[in-house]
Amino acid sequence: MPSFHPIDLDPLPQDSPLRLAASARGAVFRGIADEPVTDATSDAELAREYIGQGELSPKSVANTQKELYRFLTWCREEARKRFQQLTVADLNAYKEFIRNPPPEWVSATKWPRADPRYRPFSGPLSDASRRQAMIAVKGLLGYAEQTGYLRRNPARLVRNVRAAQGSRITRYLSPQAIAHALEAVAARVAETPAAIRQRERDRFLLVAFAQTGARLNEIVGASMGSIYSEGDGRWWLDVMGKGARPRRLPVPPAMLAALRDYRLAFGLPPQAGRADRTPLVLSSRREEPVRITDEAASEALKAVFMAAAGRAASQGDDDSAAALRLASTHWLRHSMLTNHANSGVQLKTLQDTAGHANIATTAAYLHKRDHERHDEIVGSGARLLP
Repeated sequence: MPSFHPIDLDPLPQDSPLRLAASARGAVFRGIADEPVTDATSDAELAREYIGQGELSPKSVANTQKELYRFLTWCREEARKRFQQLTVADLNAYKEFIRNPPPEWVSATKWPRADPRYRPFSGPLSDASRRQAMIAVKGLLGYAEQTGYLRRNPARLVRNVRAAQGSRITRYLSPQAIAHALEAVAARVAETPAAIRQRERDRFLLVAFAQTGARLNEIVGASMGSIYSEGDGRWWLDVMGKGARPRRLPVPPAMLAALRDYRLAFGLPPQAGRADRTPLVLSSRREEPVRITDEAASEALKAVFMAAAGRAASQGDDDSAAALRLASTHWLRHSMLTNHANSGVQLKTLQDTAGHANIATTAAYLHKRDHERHDEIVGSGARLLP
């Protein structure tokens, strides 16, 4: 049975001797020197140094820690090698290992890493997830080579995982499916103050994600004062996007109304001041303002989607029910961008709103849903035959 004991992968403190020594030598990313430019003496120490040097956002730090914990544990428990002993074949074996990890590496429950029941995986990884995992591993081994911790880097010879790119829109909720979700949360029975707070918060979350196309951590990480007007009747939401890039998103009237109802349910004034640093997404279980986690917000909306799926099925809308059973928060982002693209919103406007670094990413939304494409082709084809 593999051992999944914790590995300290927190970034080194600013005053850490290892970090100060590395800084004193200058930039770390350089050719291999005669002497290493790192004081790390173990693979785990090097991983901590690598994570700390990247100036990553908290979300990126958490994701990198997850991937490198898996890799370090695999090196110890499965390969039984240190980084200096790894070969190209070993890294290709790891790439296949994470495709379908053995049962003893898997747990459907996300236990804390210090818990003996913790397991590194919750199931097989998709090709997209395997690609991200190998990017993290290659980044670490590349850093090891650049600092002289490794004299050769076998990851240079390992091909990236190819993630399938489909042109068909996936992870999409139709306006009808979103309407089912709004009806489901509005119909939720709330007989206690906590239940009322939860219902109004979840309704606000649903409207906010559906109308802004923001990412999960962008909404959860915002404050009440992030929603504001400059006095001209236009309302905005300031968020911090990927790569710590700020952007502001238009706030439609329906979202503003949902925000006011949500704030009133928590005993707050209908409108916040620009300097209000109260978390935008609050725990319904606490009377004092406490920010919920990304996971808690995601689970709250999944519960809404499941209730909406039952509602849609009872009304004979099987297509919406099937989509809602699979939906997550990110589906609302895809749906918002797809609907605006199909309505003729300019590509540059969508790119700025979505926070896409590459406009080609935004352009992927410029195609019609399958039902519309089917009806147009069939309708046109009927005129082609006598």
